[in-house]
This record gives sequence, structure tokens and C-alpha cells, in this order.
Amino acid sequence: MTISMTGFAAAKGQGCGYAWAWDIRSVNGKGLDLRIRVPDWIDGLESAIRAELGRALQRGNVNLTLKVSREAAEAEALSINAAALAGVLAALSQVERAALQAGVTLAQGTAADVLAVRGVMEAGAVEADTTALRAALLNDLPALLSDFTAARAAEGAALAAVIGAQLDSITRLTAEGAIEAAARRDVAAQTLRDGVARIMASAEAADPARLAQELALMAVRQDVTEELDRLAAHTQAARALLAEAGPVGRKFDFLTQEFMREANTLCAKSQARALTRIGLDLKTVIDQMREQVQNVE
Repeated sequence: MTISMTGFAAAKGQGCGYAWAWDIRSVNGKGLDLRIRVPDWIDGLESAIRAELGRALQRGNVNLTLKVSREAAEAEALSINAAALAGVLAALSQVERAALQAGVTLAQGTAADVLAVRGVMEAGAVEADTTALRAALLNDLPALLSDFTAARAAEGAALAAVIGAQLDSITRLTAEGAIEAAARRDVAAQTLRDGVARIMASAEAADPARLAQELALMAVRQDVTEELDRLAAHTQAARALLAEAGPVGRKFDFLTQEFMREANTLCAKSQARALTRIGLDLKTVIDQMREQVQNVE
């Protein structure tokens, strides 16, 4: 089953007086790149999540975000920062004295005005022991990863369908290439015979052994049978990779390079318009297939 490196999942949960929201998404990458953003006040959470992701995934640029907040019934208690309050009151006293000396009348301040000054009121400290919360979050993680891997599998199935259709096109073009190569064979042979006849007619002392060697080299340079056979073999190997379980992206990427090498050689040796067109069409399909393969895990 083909797995894509593209996927997304989200989930929400609550417990231990907190509510939380997960978000995980990934795109293609050469290796496994984990970018995890979780509250740093929950001891040991990031390392545990990183280990779980490392076991579940092989490749991809993965971003996981976790937001945690206290539930309304468990809102953090507010307290007064004594130092900040003293500073604000001292500042107010100084302002009032300056206003009195200047003959300016100020409106009477209220306690609410003082409390509204930043820093005077502060939330209670986060609980020191986050063991229960960490356990609840990690207990929530497998379901999120299950949804995430299912999304990557669904995307992989779509990728496999696209790549399968491209392999069908390569198979069809390879068969057309074999037909054109066979049709070209008689013409190429006659061209060689005509060339030999002209050489023999103009050469006074041609070396028969040397001439035979050159003719053999010319025949090899024009023969595309080997390239067509390799393209057919690569197509079979690609279909086998699509059927494999586990990550096959790296192997598939290497195989597409081999596909392109044979198509390039076919174009170079074609010496016929129809065969060149087939070679160019092959290169187009192979390049499109390689773009899709970049997303395979």
C-alpha cells in the first residue's frame, strides 16, 4: 500500500481540569523532520511525543501543535503583585503632589483603576505537578496519529492511482516504440548496405576487418531493443513497488531516474521522427511521474 507524506489531522480533548486541541500536518521531505510546538511547562511531553512520531512515521516534514488551556470551572486564581501595586500607588502619590503644586485638580482614582494597571493583577502559577495531565495528553495521542496515518494512506491511494495510470502510458509508449523500431530495422539495414556500397566503390584498399567492425558499431548505436526491454523491466519493478507495504519513496525516486536514462538513450539512438516522438512522450510522462513520486513516503 502506497503511503503519502502529505496528511492532516486534528482533535480536541479535555481532562484534569484542562482542555486541549491537537493539530498535525505534513508535506514531503527527504527524511523525517519533526517540528513540535507544545506547552513547555508540561514536563517530558515533547520528548514523549517525538518518540511516538518517530515510531509511527518514516519520512516527511511534520508539524504538530498542541494548545492547552484551563477549563472555565478551573480558571486560574488571580492574585495581587504586591511590588507592582506599591509601585503604582507611589506613582499616583507623586502625580497627585505635582498636580496640587501646579494647581490642577485631578479626578479621584478608584481601586478598579489601580487593578487595571498591567502587572498589578496576575494569574496564579501553573501547577507544579503535571504528571496526570501529561498522561491524559499522551493517552489522547494514538487516536490522533491513527487519523493522521489514515489521511496519509488515503492520499497514498490517490497517488498510486495516478502513478498507475502513468505506468500504463509508459507501457503503451514502450510497445509503440517496439513497433516503430521493428519498422525502422529494414530501412536502417538498407541504409547501411547503401553506405557500404558507396564506401567500397570509392575506396581502393578498404580493410574488410575494420569495415566489419565499424558496421557492427553502427548497428549497435542504432539498436534500441535494449532500452525498450529495460523500460518494460522498470515498469514491472515500479508496479511491484506500488504493491509493497512500507516506505518505498526512496526506491521509487531512484527508479524514475533509471526510467529517464533509458528514455534519453532512446531519443539519442532513434534516428527516426516517429521513434523520437515516442521518446519525448516517454520523457514527459516519466517527469510527471517523478513529481508524484516525490510525495511517496
